[in-house]
Amino acid sequence: MSNDITVAFGDGIGPEIMDATLFILKEAKARLNIETIDIGSSYYSKGVSTGIPPHVWKTLKHSKVLLKAPITTPQGGGYKSINVTLRKTLGLYANVRPVSSFHPFVHSLHPMMDLVIVRENEEDLYAGIEYRHTNDAFHSHKVITKSGCEKIIRYAFDYAIQNGRRKVTCMSKDNIMKMADGAFHKLFNEVGKEYPDIKQDHYIIDIGAARVASRPESFDVIVTLNLYGDIISDIAAEVSGSVGLAGSSNVGDDFAMFEAIHGSAPDIAGQGIANPSGLLSGAVMMLVHLGQHDVASVIRNAWLKTIEDGMHTGDIYNASTSKQKVGTMNFAKSVVEHLGQKPYKFKIADYAPLPDDVKKPSEYIDLITCEKSLIGVDIFFSWLDGDYDKLGERLNDLAGDDARLAVISMKGLKIWPDPEIEHFQSDCFRARFMVDSKDGFLGRDYPAKLYQRLIDAEIDVVQMINLYDFCGELGFTKSQGE
Repeated sequence: MSNDITVAFGDGIGPEIMDATLFILKEAKARLNIETIDIGSSYYSKGVSTGIPPHVWKTLKHSKVLLKAPITTPQGGGYKSINVTLRKTLGLYANVRPVSSFHPFVHSLHPMMDLVIVRENEEDLYAGIEYRHTNDAFHSHKVITKSGCEKIIRYAFDYAIQNGRRKVTCMSKDNIMKMADGAFHKLFNEVGKEYPDIKQDHYIIDIGAARVASRPESFDVIVTLNLYGDIISDIAAEVSGSVGLAGSSNVGDDFAMFEAIHGSAPDIAGQGIANPSGLLSGAVMMLVHLGQHDVASVIRNAWLKTIEDGMHTGDIYNASTSKQKVGTMNFAKSVVEHLGQKPYKFKIADYAPLPDDVKKPSEYIDLITCEKSLIGVDIFFSWLDGDYDKLGERLNDLAGDDARLAVISMKGLKIWPDPEIEHFQSDCFRARFMVDSKDGFLGRDYPAKLYQRLIDAEIDVVQMINLYDFCGELGFTKSQGE
């Protein structure tokens, strides 16, 4: 593998902790060819909404590896997160965050905590597909693909094997989102059969997040969807007691990005007191990715020994466990002084190279197509008249000869026919038109013809969604109460 990397010094404390990290990498004789890029605040101020100038992509495509210090995204509309842009553009589908306790040298309420969160990085609500349909209603589309689920799930199982982990836990909310989260859980069970030596379990995300906060030592590797992973990663980092010590990787088939999990901390920038450990942890993950397992092990063990010897920056300094409070560069120098040494309490790092025949998760993906039949149409429309019976009769008359009005719902709850109870009225409704025959299907031109009839009847249509049957399996869920 190439030793070319791209380095971004970032904003706030970014330049300070990057200088410290690169100093350690150099002294540990990491085999790196470094090219520096400038992204972030300097380009946001020039009107580049992403903070990434066009010429940077050429550099990233050459090295395929980015070591990035924290960057500040300006608040307010019009500015895009650099991380989200990089993840999507470079196909970085796996976000990996190891979080552990360094008790007793760093205070933690959970001394036995040692888990890794593997988060899907490209899909879910973070796809950013949102609409305002009416005065009252805003819709955000949750995008989940089987291929995306399988890639991240396989990545999590492979990570567990490669790093000596014993269990993988899936977290989802498939008791409510039975199709999107249900697909994730189902694929976890299917893929898991190929890894019989790894223990496997599943948690609904709400109780799972509570357990991460209260009993994190019960988890090993957690794999989950984008939003859930973002939330529980921060929970885990917070309860570990060592937010500033954790790094993360963003990995795809062709590109990878490594960073600290914390932000740019502009309030302490330029004071020389920032902890470089998070970025250094990301750099160690980078070295493993580059195949420099020997250097990664040496640096990690030196860092662990530094923590054990009580050389601590102010954020983790404690009079009862620390020996000396040091600044950013003096901490880095202490790590260098410990190169070649190993910790006496913490587990010794020994990163092993991967077998040559390891396949990428995407190489397993085989999109099996299934014949689909159009059996209905959902129409979202704006409506202010509260006479639902009259509305139902009117829409049913517009259904045409091939279909019928099956249900009208509001916020997913059936309001026609025969609602159980009257509810506060919004102004956004959904009408579901279904094929008349149980075994029949609708022609491809039915949605267009239905749409035209509704428009001619002055129904304020805001969205239309086709409903399909996939080889006998419905491609949609029913309304609550339906």
